[in-house]
Amino acid sequence: MAQPRPPSEILSSVFPDKHKLMRNLVRRAAELGPVPYAIVWPCSGHALGGAVEAARFGIIIPILVGDGDTIARVAEESGLDISGMRIEQADDPARAVSRAIALIHEGEAKGLTKGSLHTDTFMAGVIRQESGLRTKRRMSHVFCIAVPDYPDLILVSDAAINIVPDLITKRDITQNAIDLHHALGLGTPRVALLSAVETINTKIQGTLDAASLCKMADRKEITGGILDGPLAMDAAVSLDSAQTKGIDSPVAGKAQILIAPDLESGNILVKALAFLGKSATSGIVMGAKVPVLLTSRADDATARLASAAIGALYARALAEQAA
Repeated sequence: MAQPRPPSEILSSVFPDKHKLMRNLVRRAAELGPVPYAIVWPCSGHALGGAVEAARFGIIIPILVGDGDTIARVAEESGLDISGMRIEQADDPARAVSRAIALIHEGEAKGLTKGSLHTDTFMAGVIRQESGLRTKRRMSHVFCIAVPDYPDLILVSDAAINIVPDLITKRDITQNAIDLHHALGLGTPRVALLSAVETINTKIQGTLDAASLCKMADRKEITGGILDGPLAMDAAVSLDSAQTKGIDSPVAGKAQILIAPDLESGNILVKALAFLGKSATSGIVMGAKVPVLLTSRADDATARLASAAIGALYARALAEQAA
């Protein structure tokens, strides 16, 4: 296997200057050394390639959980070097999920990565009570995005798991995103609770929830972040828009976390930033006892590498909390 710490010029070729904030995150994860991760059913070129690439950059130590013959065939067909990598045999995706979770409890792995199995199969195994991975908090997905010309990484949630979250779920979504921001070493975040307008409108549930979340933060039911909302997207990320609208806020115009009112709007926002805004994206599931990487078949190599870096950094933060 290649040396675990890549030269800076290699990272620069993977993440151009417009994505330097993501590049810095990946570099920090690589410099701290690899973290063992169970890769669940890496039986496609994309899934296996993502694990191999993250290992090459010294970010994770992959434990490949799936059918050994299939993994070997995929590696050969895709030109991937998996020599020296541990393979845990599992005859089907459901068994692979169970075995990967067992590796967590045995202390062999510090996180989980979805391979080429269906998301429903993967998450069903993670969220069932018997998995031992659930906490009192609702699980949610957080995207980490490097937007060209924006001065900070942006976290967006929830655009992948909770479809129409109620207020209590939004509280957990917000807290999960804040916790990740801290775990990545990014400091106290400015959190924008998004809606279509900046005023309370009883016909727009998102505005009512945003106002309630701000009050919950005042009462320390949400901690670690500076919240404001409702805020429209332009007011959240553009100082000119915020000033034009007369919004005086420590968050408006410089948000670092964007909380979407529902999954549809969050998903559209992330994909617009990725495909039209040429942003670099990555993501992680929060709220479980370990980091869970929910990669998509549409994710490119940079997205998988950045997600692995986020997972490794978060795993280290959890370990430090437990120490």
